[in-house]
Formats: sequence, C-alpha cells, structure tokens
Amino acid sequence: MTAELFNDITDTSTWQERLGPGSVILRRYAAASDTALLAAIEDAVATAPFRHMQTPGGFTMSAAMSNCGDYGWTADTDGYRYSATDPLNDRAWPAMPETLSELASRAAAAAGFAAFQPDVCLINRYEPGARMSLHQDRDEADLTQPIVSVSLGLPMTFLFGGLRRKERPARIELQHGDVVVWGGEDRLRYHGVAPLKDGEHPLLGRYRINLTLRRAH
Repeated sequence: MTAELFNDITDTSTWQERLGPGSVILRRYAAASDTALLAAIEDAVATAPFRHMQTPGGFTMSAAMSNCGDYGWTADTDGYRYSATDPLNDRAWPAMPETLSELASRAAAAAGFAAFQPDVCLINRYEPGARMSLHQDRDEADLTQPIVSVSLGLPMTFLFGGLRRKERPARIELQHGDVVVWGGEDRLRYHGVAPLKDGEHPLLGRYRINLTLRRAH
C-alpha cells in the first residue's frame, strides 16, 4: 500500500466542506489529536471490549463496536436502544474521556451547533470488507442535537443520503482525522459506510476507527 492511498498523518491543516444546510465536513480536524484519541479509545475498550452486535433481524454487524460515556448504544434481536450499562457485564460503560467530549463540542461549534455536550460515544472498528448499511440516527431523545462523526485510520467512503431511504446517497471519501457534523434539517438524513477497502495505515494498520458522538438523553 503506497502512501498516496492515505493522507499524510503529519499534515494537520484543516478546511471545511459544506454538505447541506446543517451538515459539514471538517477536513483533518482531529488529525492533530489522533494519538490522544487512540489512547482514549484503547482505555475504553479495555473495560468494554469490541463486539459484533446483532440486528433485530438476526444479522451480525460487520463492524465491531463498543461505547463510552453515560450511555451506550446497543443492538440485539430485541431492537436498538441506549443503556446505562454494558450488556456483556452489566457494569456502567467506561466514562467518556475529556479528549473525546472536548473534540466533539469544538467540532459541533465549528459547524454551527453551539453548546453540544455528548453523553455517549459509539466506537466502531472496521476491517477490510466491513460496512454499514444506510440508516438514520433516531434513537436519541432530542433530535435537535447534532451528530459528530470522527474518522481515524484507513480511508473510507461515507454514504450521505437524503431524508428518504430511496434517495441515492452521495459518496464522500473520508480520510484519517476528518470529522463530519450533521444536524438541524439534515439531522435525519440516511447515511452509511461502503465496504472498507484493504490497506495499511501507519497508526492503525488494517483498521478504520469511527467515533460517533451523540446526545442520547
């Protein structure tokens, strides 16, 4: 895998790309803090290990997941929900590191959503071939709060659709350190992840980590 297929991790210049009235990409926004973010993730998954959750339809998700914060997002054959405890051990999820919450608050403010304070961070780990089908994030109590999504590791294709599933999504390449924020009238847009291509990232090897920070309650 050549260096041209992933971004230069020493380049921390940032810029914005508007996707819609309430959605924006903050390019390389998290690149400068990637080492601290990865250390925080490592601490969280030491307490709440990655696992492959099941959908209500009985399918196993290809991305491995964990959570940190006051709540965690979980899925099983009974449905999708937030819970204050990890179903694997019935213990509280690990606390959200300030590194994650502070980044999410800054990114949301940069995108036009002031005073965002996440109470959950869903941690997704993708290996080559893993994907996420188009879906809406609508399990949160207050849909006026934005979603902040941080990409680390291998590049991926983000699928950003409309308010109806049948609308064809835009295919957006995201690199290590890119942050996507969406809210307002874009809050319920369908989105997903195309199958991850194989590669080798200097910090994460053959993985991509996605942090999705939300206000669940």
